[in-house]
Amino acid sequence: MKLSIIFPAYNEEKRIIPILENYYNFFKKKLKNSFEFIVIPNNCSDKTFEIVKKFSFNKKNIFVYNIPCYVGKGGAIIKGFELAKGNLIGFVDSDESTSPEEFYKLYKNIGEFDGIIASRKMKGAKIFPKREIKKRTSSFLFNIFVRILFGLKFKDTQCGAKLFKKDVAKFLSENLTEKGWEFDVDLLYLCKKRKYKIKEFPISWKDCVGSHLTTLKGINSILSLIKYRLFFKHPKH
Repeated sequence: MKLSIIFPAYNEEKRIIPILENYYNFFKKKLKNSFEFIVIPNNCSDKTFEIVKKFSFNKKNIFVYNIPCYVGKGGAIIKGFELAKGNLIGFVDSDESTSPEEFYKLYKNIGEFDGIIASRKMKGAKIFPKREIKKRTSSFLFNIFVRILFGLKFKDTQCGAKLFKKDVAKFLSENLTEKGWEFDVDLLYLCKKRKYKIKEFPISWKDCVGSHLTTLKGINSILSLIKYRLFFKHPKH
């Protein structure tokens, strides 16, 4: 198995099937049967699980694992890391923000690195449509906060497309603790502490409507990150 892609999904019944179709058709052509999709509906109050289960019927490459309770984006991805069998294991948001063509660029460019993360802020990256100034400002301030508190020098820690070597993903599944929007910082900080080599790579990214992130969640994430940094425990192994 060359590649595993995890799709965490929270109330995505209206938009998840088109992206799964696009990804499935694309990677079927590129990797034949040497890939798998792991879709993790979590805490859904709509029919995300049912429609994905129906879509996956007769598709051996797609595995659906439903988590009926709240575990957050992070909890869903951690479960995906545990289940994945690919030599490379990654995740992507269950919307249209990252096309399969852009995710494939991560796959092709990981090289000797331990992991590769998509970036919307590096030279060569594109965002369409152009983000409103409020989003750009909050993203800029969050990035400064992360750089100061964690010493992470990535231009974009939060982009929802990342890919890792299998042993790195398994290490992360055993050590990640943050399950909300602060999950990505936890993940990259663990990689830093472990001295994994992580590459940041520019992509074209579609700014989709329907984000589940609110101002309150953003504030709570910052408070959680401060607490996390103060009480950080070094990885088990």
